[in-house]
Amino acid sequence: MQDAVKERLLRATFTEGEPIADHETLVRLVTEAGLDPDEARAVLADGTYGDDVRADEQMAARLGISGVPFFVIDEKYGVSGAQPSDLLRQVLDKAWSESSPLQMVSTAPADGCEGDACAV
Repeated sequence: MQDAVKERLLRATFTEGEPIADHETLVRLVTEAGLDPDEARAVLADGTYGDDVRADEQMAARLGISGVPFFVIDEKYGVSGAQPSDLLRQVLDKAWSESSPLQMVSTAPADGCEGDACAV
């Protein structure tokens, strides 16, 4: 449901001008996205995820994150702001190559034979 709720909140904020800090508005919006309204009210009333949110905020502060969007890749690279897709691809490729340094090579013939087996 995360994607549906996020999209509904973004549309409400940036297109419809809804006051998403208002609890009843927030409950209505997340209900439209498919969440249970009573559960949403309970979470807002008791702060069920408050500690998790504070921990995320503290981590962001330690990493120097001060705006959105911000992408943390492999807990090693940070990309701030809206960036071209080519830059994001380069960072993802770099992180992948560093986390998976083994480069597979093969001396098998072009027909796909290895050991005692051949592809048909």
